[in-house]
Amino acid sequence: MRTKQRGLTAIGWLIMLVPLAIVFYAGIRLAPVYLNYMKLARSLDQTASENKADDTQATIKNSLSKHFEIESLDYPDIKDIKITRDGKGWNLEAAYDDQAPLFANLAILVVFDKKVRIGGSSLGD
Repeated sequence: MRTKQRGLTAIGWLIMLVPLAIVFYAGIRLAPVYLNYMKLARSLDQTASENKADDTQATIKNSLSKHFEIESLDYPDIKDIKITRDGKGWNLEAAYDDQAPLFANLAILVVFDKKVRIGGSSLGD
């Protein structure tokens, strides 16, 4: 008398593991993109903490440029950062897209938008 077998076959394992492998591979490809964003966010935060609302735009841009050089940031460039006057303070905004290649001609597009305020009230107010 034979009992019924239980468990997954080799094809069952493949069907189950292939989607997990694709998600894992996408995570590996996205890691450098998010690490770059974390460097950018840290640079913007440090620039905001070092500068005051009465500093000039050139002073803020120079300070941000030094932080980009320290962090070895190549993308986005210093020209891609918007520095605008808002009342008595300054707003720094980095809005950019980045791509992580996945397979052949497929890529994952990631959109980032980091805003920092120098002086005055916070952006959320």
